[in-house]
Amino acid sequence: MSTEQRENLEAVLRQSAFPADIDINEQRRLLRELISAQPLPADVTVTAAALGGVPTAEITIDGIEPRHVVLYFHSGVYVLGDAFQSAGLASQVGRRTGAKVISVDYRLAPEHPYPAAVDDALAAYEALLHNGIAPSDIAFAGESAGGGLAVATMVNARDHGLPLPAAAFVMSPYVDLTLAGATMQTKREVDTLMSRENLQSRVTDYTSGQDAALGLISPIFADLSGLPPLIIQVGTHEVLLDDAIRLAQQAATADVEVTLDITPGVPHVFQTFYPMLDEATAALDRAGQFLSAHLAGAERVTA
Repeated sequence: MSTEQRENLEAVLRQSAFPADIDINEQRRLLRELISAQPLPADVTVTAAALGGVPTAEITIDGIEPRHVVLYFHSGVYVLGDAFQSAGLASQVGRRTGAKVISVDYRLAPEHPYPAAVDDALAAYEALLHNGIAPSDIAFAGESAGGGLAVATMVNARDHGLPLPAAAFVMSPYVDLTLAGATMQTKREVDTLMSRENLQSRVTDYTSGQDAALGLISPIFADLSGLPPLIIQVGTHEVLLDDAIRLAQQAATADVEVTLDITPGVPHVFQTFYPMLDEATAALDRAGQFLSAHLAGAERVTA
């Protein structure tokens, strides 16, 4: 990261940080404004669609004939964002894997608390399988809460007896809604986007009286055995660093092939800043290679 990149990034982060105490609808409006100020690459097309009755955004890239599907889960602590707002970052995953990306527009809390997001994610994946897409041609990806939802969906799919995707890629995964990670405290000074306080104010919106330690709410506490290969990326300047580290430990303990990819000095979901940050481009390249290798490997096995 050059000095100029660091200064530009810090300016963007200051603009992106919302006060924890503002109304949820105001937060949603501010996020829409922020995202709309960042146009998509000219070769990216986003189309409204649906899977299993769940709205989706289908993201394709001109000149790439999709060989695979990435099922994508957006961020927003389960109360913000939508499938279209994540299209820029999601398209970067599709670009690197030769895949069509289907971003799931799962229902948001507090209007639709747990298990709405989990139910929608599973319904979309089930529909993808029923549409004849082989699990070996599917990868999951997601950022922040979407990373947590990607892991929870694999656990849920396994428990429902469904075949699992070839691999998964999660960025800065939010996997512990009990907020017990040590870096909630130790990284609070360097994380300009997230804090225990602004996360806590949204946990109850999503859990709505359920135990935050349930495995499908906080997959850090789930049995991860049988999950496909997983790459976890995180920066050192974020309060969710410990979520990523503990998720990798839990996966490894459950005999899951896991790659923990930590980039120093970068913020929450730093991959979003690929237009201005060398580390973001490099991390996306590594994740793309990981997913492509496992999708191709699954093809060879099933051939």
